[in-house]
Amino acid sequence: MTSPEQLFVKKNELDQLKRNMVAGGLDGLEHAQRIDITYTSNAIEGNTLTAGETALVIEKGITVGGKPLKDHLEAIDHARALDWVVEISADGSGPITEADIRNLHHLVVAQSKPEIAGRYADRARYVNTDAGAHHFPSPAEVVALMGDFCRWLGQAKNSPETAFRAHRQLVRIHPFNDGNGRTARLLMNLVLLRAGYPPIAIRPEDRPAYIAALEEEQRGGGHEAFDKMMYRRLDQTLDLYIDAARQARAQPVSKS
Repeated sequence: MTSPEQLFVKKNELDQLKRNMVAGGLDGLEHAQRIDITYTSNAIEGNTLTAGETALVIEKGITVGGKPLKDHLEAIDHARALDWVVEISADGSGPITEADIRNLHHLVVAQSKPEIAGRYADRARYVNTDAGAHHFPSPAEVVALMGDFCRWLGQAKNSPETAFRAHRQLVRIHPFNDGNGRTARLLMNLVLLRAGYPPIAIRPEDRPAYIAALEEEQRGGGHEAFDKMMYRRLDQTLDLYIDAARQARAQPVSKS
């Protein structure tokens, strides 16, 4: 497994490259990542829009024939939520609060499911697993669990380890009726951005292993498989950014 130390070395390399880079040198990659993270996160939850269709909906406001309205609204919601994550990541002056997480969820479902936006669950939540139906904490437990979670998060150091743990714990609590996975992935990326790392996408083809890793952790089997996958994705994303930054290095002015 890629170690945190190896990722930290790559992060430092990226930071150095950014200091000698033409203005806007990463704009193209960051734009592509914005679309990709929205497409992949929604696709994991069953959204039928392709990557190209997601881009059309977000950038052009085009309605894709034959695709549900819900899928269009989910793309718009997620893109706006991701924009907000990038915006507040630049202001690292204070801890991530419970209000931030509820606002993040509000943005994630603002148009697709406005009736539950930012509101904690009011019904039982289940998920089917290989071991049978998994029951998440009851609505009566959510407020206390989120309080404990946010106190931990507010004191934790921004790092990949914290980002991945925040993702796992929010999914374990499952505080909302719907949109928990998308909110957890965005929260993970908010912590990564605040730690100086790029945001990552979990691809649809990774879904079986991703779900299996979460289920293993929920059964008490540990989080090694989950962390291994996230560290690998972060390592691959850092390579993308380093390559783009190298290509965008400012050229020395030639003397005539």
